Amino acid sequence: MPDHPDSNLYPEATGLAKSIVDKHSAPQPLKLYSGWFCPFVQRAWAVLEEKKIPYQYIEVNPYHKPDSLLKLNPRGLVPTLQYDNKPLYESNVICEFLEDAYPDHGLKLLPSDPYQRAKGRIWADFVTSRVIPSFHRFLQYQPDQTSTPVEKLRSEFLDALRQFAEAMDGAGPFFFGKEPSLVDFVMAPFAIRLWVFDYFKSDVGGLGTPVKGEAAEHEDSWARWRKWIAAIEARPSIKETTSEREKYLSIYQR
Repeated sequence: MPDHPDSNLYPEATGLAKSIVDKHSAPQPLKLYSGWFCPFVQRAWAVLEEKKIPYQYIEVNPYHKPDSLLKLNPRGLVPTLQYDNKPLYESNVICEFLEDAYPDHGLKLLPSDPYQRAKGRIWADFVTSRVIPSFHRFLQYQPDQTSTPVEKLRSEFLDALRQFAEAMDGAGPFFFGKEPSLVDFVMAPFAIRLWVFDYFKSDVGGLGTPVKGEAAEHEDSWARWRKWIAAIEARPSIKETTSEREKYLSIYQR
């Protein structure tokens, strides 16, 4: 059987992310089995950095799965967290677990108010159920293979981004205000990869987010989106868990 296309991807993190990997190469009881390229890994990885929890970063290619990973997670998926020699997986679950298990470390991921905590979970689920599927449907568009018009795929994706922005605290810059929370880190890895649309879909108009003054009745929504994405892109935990852009190209060009 031929290798999966991703089995030959670049083998390690680069740029700022490589520096973070090197800082966390020593053995620790808490271990993060990772793939530098994976947006779901980046969620958990950024949270570990935000909360300043000691951990060991272990790079794996999930298409050549090491026994150490398979013993923890028979499906061999990343991220997988090894805690007290026990496995945890699913990125959002890992992020919430880190908040519960290390409540006195670093940033608080969830608001203290029960309603706001529930709201954060609702919109984290929105990212999973609406944003990510529409991200991939738009990115996978091929004019000779996709029956749905690209304008519809783009509109569905941009509508999901706009709805996410409209749910945010008005002042920001983050979803709930001055500090980022779980929902910000759930969305962040996909937000910082939006450049792939302008790179790979330039022949059909690219991403197409409205620029200032061209969003009509949604002008405030897109202004809020721009404020949020500028803040999340500048967040050290996101910048320092992102590799050099060109290393992602082989992943998204298919």
